[in-house]
Amino acid sequence: MIKTEKVLHLKSSRGRKVRVVREHYLREHVPCYSSLCQAQCANAEGKVLSGEVTHYVMPDAGVARDFMEILEFREIQGIVFTQTACQAVQHSRGRRQYNRLRSLLKDPRHHCILFANEFQEYSYCPREKGEPQYKWQTRCVYHAAVWYHDHLAGLKPVVMITEDQTAVAEYSSLNCGVYVLCTQEYLQTFWPELQAALELYCSIAQSLQEKGSEGTEREYTEHLPAEVLEAGIKSGRYIQGTLNVNKHRAQHEAFVRFEGSSNKSSELNSDVLVCGGRNRNRAVHGDMVAVELLPKGEWRGRTTALTEGQGEEKGDETQSQPMATGRVVGILQRNWRDYVVTFPPKEETQSQSRNSQRILATPWDQRIPKIRISTQQADKLQDHRVIVRLDSWDSTSLYPNGHSVRVLGRAGELETEVQTILIENCIHVPPFSEAQLGEMPVSSPESPWSVDPAEVITRRDLRQTHLVFSVDPLGCEDVDDTLSIRSLPPGPRGERLELGVHIADVTHFVKEGSLTDLEARARATTYYLADRRYDMLPAVLSADLCSLLGGVDRYAMSVMWDLDAQTLAVNKVWYGRTLIQSSYQLYYELAQALLNGEEAEVPELAQLPPGERDAKLAQLTQALETLTHVARQLRAQRDKGGALELEGVEVRAQLDEDRNITALVPRQPLEVHETVAECMIYANHWVARKIQESFPQQALLRHHPPPRQEFFNQLQDSARARGFTIDTRSNKALADSLDRAVDPRDPLVNRLLRVMATMAMSNALYFSTGACPVDQYYHYGLALDRYTHFTSPIRRYADMIVHRLLTAAIAMEKGAGPAKALASNKELEEVAQQINNKNRAAQHAQKVSTELFQCLYFREKDPETDERCVADAVIYTIRANGMLVFIPQYGLKGAVYLKNREGQVVSERQDGGCDWQTGSLQRYLDRITTTTAAGTSTFNLFQHITVRISVQLSRCHSDTIRLEVVSNRPHQAPETQVQTSQPQGARGRSQLVQEVVRQAEEASQQAEEKRGRASKLSEEEREFRQSKCPNLYSLLEEVRELALLDLAACGAGGGGLGAAAQACATSA
Repeated sequence: MIKTEKVLHLKSSRGRKVRVVREHYLREHVPCYSSLCQAQCANAEGKVLSGEVTHYVMPDAGVARDFMEILEFREIQGIVFTQTACQAVQHSRGRRQYNRLRSLLKDPRHHCILFANEFQEYSYCPREKGEPQYKWQTRCVYHAAVWYHDHLAGLKPVVMITEDQTAVAEYSSLNCGVYVLCTQEYLQTFWPELQAALELYCSIAQSLQEKGSEGTEREYTEHLPAEVLEAGIKSGRYIQGTLNVNKHRAQHEAFVRFEGSSNKSSELNSDVLVCGGRNRNRAVHGDMVAVELLPKGEWRGRTTALTEGQGEEKGDETQSQPMATGRVVGILQRNWRDYVVTFPPKEETQSQSRNSQRILATPWDQRIPKIRISTQQADKLQDHRVIVRLDSWDSTSLYPNGHSVRVLGRAGELETEVQTILIENCIHVPPFSEAQLGEMPVSSPESPWSVDPAEVITRRDLRQTHLVFSVDPLGCEDVDDTLSIRSLPPGPRGERLELGVHIADVTHFVKEGSLTDLEARARATTYYLADRRYDMLPAVLSADLCSLLGGVDRYAMSVMWDLDAQTLAVNKVWYGRTLIQSSYQLYYELAQALLNGEEAEVPELAQLPPGERDAKLAQLTQALETLTHVARQLRAQRDKGGALELEGVEVRAQLDEDRNITALVPRQPLEVHETVAECMIYANHWVARKIQESFPQQALLRHHPPPRQEFFNQLQDSARARGFTIDTRSNKALADSLDRAVDPRDPLVNRLLRVMATMAMSNALYFSTGACPVDQYYHYGLALDRYTHFTSPIRRYADMIVHRLLTAAIAMEKGAGPAKALASNKELEEVAQQINNKNRAAQHAQKVSTELFQCLYFREKDPETDERCVADAVIYTIRANGMLVFIPQYGLKGAVYLKNREGQVVSERQDGGCDWQTGSLQRYLDRITTTTAAGTSTFNLFQHITVRISVQLSRCHSDTIRLEVVSNRPHQAPETQVQTSQPQGARGRSQLVQEVVRQAEEASQQAEEKRGRASKLSEEEREFRQSKCPNLYSLLEEVRELALLDLAACGAGGGGLGAAAQACATSA
């Protein structure tokens, strides 16, 4: 080891330059992490580059700093990042970009490694006196490339890529086997088929070239230095928080929710309002900012009026009470992501030069400002959706600068809009790679999968001793939970029962740290859209080997309780890995028919002789009845503790012969739904207890914090207007109040009150037990002291973590340690936060996808003549210039305006119809009135009115549903429409999705015919890429997760109805 010195030039807290001399140690042996190494380097820990690539590529500091997006392409393999380049990224691009590079280096799915060239004795280059830093960095990387080539005995050529043309000329011919190329030439020479990378390079290069070409006149106040912000936050002068822009008033209204205990202002108990773009000072939605409060005389209130399109109601009468108002003085952390924009028409583009145009692209997300992009393809990409990334936003520029990444397609096309939804929610779901699929067990008709004899020895075999069955939606494929119940010999305290919940043993097939596991962790969940799903795991697991189908042997993780038959007191609980064979694969309606004593045919019994069939049918029916009795008692116990039952949208999916979704219809509630759900909640609760007791500091649980009391104001005001009192002091008080708030004349009143209660709830979140005090483990919605997710490992990565924790707890109980070291509290908390973020993204994507299909359904209809565009609506919120209504027929919620931009108000005619006339508007707590020359019209809370549904088209943003009041009276549907066996809501939703799917299929088929290709996906695409059709049960669960009732205990793919207590976040 050789000791030397390294001179650093740093800046002090006051901005002065400081020269720092540090000891620097050089070593002869530094790992090279190449499989071609002949010197026996210590490459055991970390990734190792394959020797099968044609060459190794070493980016210099400039390329690593400015073109990292190119290097993130998984197709580009054999990348060697030098320590010099990584430090350049850290010092010039900040923590966020540096962490992105570190993640790239850690991810085994990316073929790249870090070489510590500055600690290697023979590759280290001391900086010469007067040498510019960029030249020294380039020289360091070149010397590292030469050493790397020689170290591997010339077995692999090394290509250094740089944007410095001087370096290309200086170094390109010095050493045989070490090539120096510019990035563009490298991509064209070695990756000509990777056109997307080359296009991205051109876009970034053009953006860098145009940077700084704006004027010098300052448009915004400069941000304060980091050290000033830090000191101000500590002293309480500045407030730290995340900027949330109001999407309905994106140009004028944003809020900062303060975080942590840094706020020392006793008068600040809510968000801080930021008015206007100047006060926002270049902060973008989602950024972590520091805010300075304005003088109290300048405080304003939030807008209470409805906002129609881009127009806004102004005036003090539409504002709430003044609240804390401030201005952004600094950005603590940029949280920029990929944005989808629409290129403007030709007449809106600005000529920049002969070869390029500078344009202002409009983001799909209305909360994001327009983005300035320099491009040579402005004409070609008119009215197209394009992915862009932000580069900078200087104080001299009105708009941020960015560069285009990839073209999604023409705006308005179904596939383009679906991909837009995914990108905007940061959902990245590429096809599973060959390496990931290579980790999967073989299962094919020619080589069917079979149980490993070694597993039979180590697992508890339930195939001959237990009646195991599943209850799922009709047609369910991925069954990941089954049930069993049987009588046990009487004990000292009397009759006993054994209840069993058996969950697919996914972690047997997906080993921790494998490529499949890393991909599942990155996705965190299966994503469900209105017409498709994107699986967390490959189909060979989710639809085959981990699906607990009837009549086949499967591995399971089981929880079995020895219960007192009368009181359900728990005598003993057994946890472990089992081998099961499900005897019956029931669907909900069949199970309910058996419980009701109705004639029903069980497919598994159809071929049996009558006597044997009747005996087995009686045995199955008895098991269902006992299970239902147990579930009722379990629910009653939770009800005593204050468990909530809130309102959510529940749908049933209909599939065609090709397993494609054709309709979504509201599900008719059956007791068997709650039976299965209650068993899953019970299993989740007991597993949570087990892992928390075994690993007090590193167990993954799920809690649901009590909501903030001010969020209940709308619910309480609305209930009071109807004569009800809602007590929100506890979950028990709230549940009892909602049970009493029933209007016998209109059941929708109670339903809407429960919807409002759901909207007031906070999100249920995963957390590591070491990061949270025990008194915060409580689950408010389910009234349980500890809770987790164990029952859906096929579609939730959290459940896979819990399975591994449970396995480790069982091993520890037997005196054996875990096979692999458990994640620390810090690591587990980071994973929990990532899963929480992905779950929020999944829910929002599903919601927006549903809205897309609603718009597609109504877009082709004439609202003036088509009776399907007229529907009954119920008023549930009063606003300053209108009201919010719910349309039961289609499950729609939206705004109805009583005052238009011309100042006219809605006036009621004698026949109940409505017209626009000059007049005034008056808002009260429980009603809103309009006064015109024709008289006064009143619209009351929970009143039924008739509305017309149309679609407001948008070129740059998503289309939106527009509601217009037609009559102040309930809608009278045509008689032919009323007289049908199917419920009204089911008819409407069924019509909606069926027609949209049909239109999309026709359009797709026409497009495919034009291209001369088949319209259907190939078998390989269906099996190995992504599913087109949602899993029925999982769709039910994901939709129901919009409500608080955490029935997701029931496992995806088949176990029960409902989903996790991911209570709806408070609506904006």
